[in-house]
Amino acid sequence: MGELMIGLYVFVLATLAGREVITKVPPTLHTPLMSGANAISGIAIVGAIVVAARAEGGVQMALGIAAIAMATFNVIGGFMVTDRMLAMFRKR
Repeated sequence: MGELMIGLYVFVLATLAGREVITKVPPTLHTPLMSGANAISGIAIVGAIVVAARAEGGVQMALGIAAIAMATFNVIGGFMVTDRMLAMFRKR
């Protein structure tokens, strides 16, 4: 129970600190920050591949493949949003 409370405490503090930091970022910096965050999210794909490679059963393999698909979708979607944001700054 103690570890759960500590984890919950850290999660709440990280959420509040993250919200404060993000609200202080000027709009012109959102695009580069988002692009960098999307690139870092690629680490989730590597982690999912490692998990799927070490799967010992069918359920674990299915979950690993689902994790790979979801992480890939997250990264691709993030870059699509970043591209759309950059399109707003292009001259017509």
